[in-house]
Amino acid sequence: MKYNFDEPVNRRGTDSVKWDLDKEGVLPMWVADMDFKTAPAVTAALVKRAEHGVFGYTHPSASYYTALSGWFKRRHNWSILQGWVLYTTGVVPALSAVIKAFCRPGEKVLVQTPVYNCFFSSIKNNGCETVSSPLVYDGGSYRMDFTDFEQKAADPAVKLFLLCNPHNPAGRVWTEAELRRIGEICLKHDILVVADEIHCELTAPGIAYTPFASLSPDFLNRSVTCISPSKAFNLAGLQTANIVAADKDLRAQIDRALNINEVCSIGPFGAEALIAAYNEGGEWLDELNVYLHENFSFLCEFCARNLPQLRVTPLEGTYLAWVNCKALGRTSEELAKELLQKGRVRVNAGSLYGAEGEGFIRLNLACPRAQLAEALNRMKTVFDALL
Repeated sequence: MKYNFDEPVNRRGTDSVKWDLDKEGVLPMWVADMDFKTAPAVTAALVKRAEHGVFGYTHPSASYYTALSGWFKRRHNWSILQGWVLYTTGVVPALSAVIKAFCRPGEKVLVQTPVYNCFFSSIKNNGCETVSSPLVYDGGSYRMDFTDFEQKAADPAVKLFLLCNPHNPAGRVWTEAELRRIGEICLKHDILVVADEIHCELTAPGIAYTPFASLSPDFLNRSVTCISPSKAFNLAGLQTANIVAADKDLRAQIDRALNINEVCSIGPFGAEALIAAYNEGGEWLDELNVYLHENFSFLCEFCARNLPQLRVTPLEGTYLAWVNCKALGRTSEELAKELLQKGRVRVNAGSLYGAEGEGFIRLNLACPRAQLAEALNRMKTVFDALL
């Protein structure tokens, strides 16, 4: 490989949420940021911008939108017009603003659990109610329950559906057929689809991500898509994301909500990073996805040899492994606590993602393989003592 993802990077002492939360010696395998340096083209662009020495308020140039639309056209065959795009500081602020724009307090938002925990907080913080249509855990993997989903969607109080594609933490990259079915149900019941597609670039070999909005004009005009280069290129700290809304009335309402929430601007480094990532980062990303898949294979092989009681969910997208630990007879919180206190490994308890996550843990695989191996060996020691 041209890029060395085995290279360790010392992140302690950099005010890292991931690394500086715990004392020295704890391996953080939880929050979704990577322990790899970003693509060299991104670093070079940031250095060049820093050398200018003035970092005032930023208004993205035409090159920002050209890079964004060019990337999605080349990589995902989706044509995004500049006029459809609203920029903001992150996908979570984007989701919060969209909920504020289209849901009044007391109205309902539909989700498919287990699902990204910030969905719950964004809904609650806007005074709305979460309605869950649980995914079906079938044969060790997940599928949508279309019958249950339509029953929940038929409630006139449900105004919006938060789609997670690729799905965090279930690891699914939804197929075109699945997306069409769910989209048709939402059109039938006049529910706006809000697609969190932040992990869209992180897919396993042979797995294709399909932008929901790209499937039909009707889906395009009755949906909002939230995207960012932050997960794929490890840029979360630069706080740059985009909301794609083709319908001008929807877009105007979102723009108003972004201003109400005061998340309607981005900084110069985020803009430059996006341009460099989308214009020059494709080769780096392709190699990253290969390395991440090899890390997942390493995890599966380790568990098969050393922890056969655990059941690793197939990982089609994201770098977040979802592991069924129910055979250990402990709650997710108990497992996470044991791993932190006795193994010095921090993971996410599955219950964080809804009741359907109980008995699971979420494990971040976006690190050098030596670090992953060390974490797994520590986990084995803790789990062996529980058996």
